[in-house]
Amino acid sequence: MENGLIHIYCGDGKGKTTAATGLAIRAAGCGMKILFARFLKNEISGELRILDAVPEIEVLHLKKSFGFYNTLSQEDKRLAGELYGQLWDTIMQKVETGSYDLLVMDEFMAAYNYGLVRHEKALEFFRCKPAGLEVVLTGRNPSAELIEAADYVSEIQKIKHPFDQDIRARRGIEF
Repeated sequence: MENGLIHIYCGDGKGKTTAATGLAIRAAGCGMKILFARFLKNEISGELRILDAVPEIEVLHLKKSFGFYNTLSQEDKRLAGELYGQLWDTIMQKVETGSYDLLVMDEFMAAYNYGLVRHEKALEFFRCKPAGLEVVLTGRNPSAELIEAADYVSEIQKIKHPFDQDIRARRGIEF
């Protein structure tokens, strides 16, 4: 593609990761090369097995999962900052090669909002990203500057959710 655009899938509803995963599979089906990175997610989500099986999709797996940021100890927050800083650097090194058509950064908004990805670096990347690279960001509460940088912003709004009735996440549906 000549003009890669920036997508944001945000909101409090279910389906942000599902939408990003679906787009990655669609792109792979069209012969595009995808880099899929996940922030503040665990490594047991069901989509990983399928994404790993698609030759056109490279998933960057993390050595450690942390869970919800606001429940972490100070030491785990420090470790998370180091890990996600390294993940950001790896993403930047990989996209600089020009080998990818689509970059998905799942739960990017949380990493950005908690300062685990440096704002200046991220905004500079979005301003100066490779011209043909399509970028997808998911998560809640995108900042005004991220919304400004994006070409698509789709909000997935919760009307009703089983979590509100104390129904826990179910394997294969929510993770």
